[in-house]
Amino acid sequence: MVINTLDRQGSQKLWLPYWKAQKGSCLRLFCLHYAGGSASLFRQWQQMMPLGVEVCAIQLPGREARISEAPFSEAAEVVQALAQVLTPYLDMPFILFGHSMGALLSFELARQLRRENLPMPMHLFVSAHRAPQLPYRLPRLHDLEQDAFIQSLRRLSSIPAEVLANEEFLQHIIPLLRADFALCEQHSYSPERPLDCSISVFGGLADDRVTRQELLAWRAQTKAPFVLQMFPGDHFFLQSAQNQLVQVIADVLMRFVDTL
Repeated sequence: MVINTLDRQGSQKLWLPYWKAQKGSCLRLFCLHYAGGSASLFRQWQQMMPLGVEVCAIQLPGREARISEAPFSEAAEVVQALAQVLTPYLDMPFILFGHSMGALLSFELARQLRRENLPMPMHLFVSAHRAPQLPYRLPRLHDLEQDAFIQSLRRLSSIPAEVLANEEFLQHIIPLLRADFALCEQHSYSPERPLDCSISVFGGLADDRVTRQELLAWRAQTKAPFVLQMFPGDHFFLQSAQNQLVQVIADVLMRFVDTL
């Protein structure tokens, strides 16, 4: 996919709507949300970060202020677009974080940056997603008939019941959810050499979608140190255990800041 070239200000408003330069910063944390989510998930993270860190929550097309844009349905298209859009923001050391779909995209973005000989992340945080080399084992949802699709959303407990009962709003979000699920369900992993950066993997103790063994398999994707940490909660511990998760991330970031 080819995207229009934007100036830095225009690019920021679309892709990094909540980012603000922090005085004295030396490290950026780029965050990618889960399927059906948006950049607002990370809107409060900046205030929980150590000095020297800028939080850059990435907004993909099809949500919030970008709701009129067609969402991506292929990971390769997303990371190619992100590599182009984010290049001006890779002018200081950076780290990537992604939860669920965002974890897959963060990993593939790191590999896309390497292919294009662009700056690489110092570290990768991947949360609530199996290692990418493992086969997709969950039921495929993106091409279900409408009623079956909505019933599947109810079983996932990822969409509030009042939202699912609002027919008008459903018409807006179902195409987005189908595209996000298609991106995850149809992703094809291509073997490449492991990353040079270290990887932290996070999982939910009650997550029935990703097993501990599937999280441990991320170890094969790095030549650097690897750590797995589990949190209370299900697949969406990003929200239910947010304070604990962000504190762990902040501690790791502080160690990197101290080396810069």
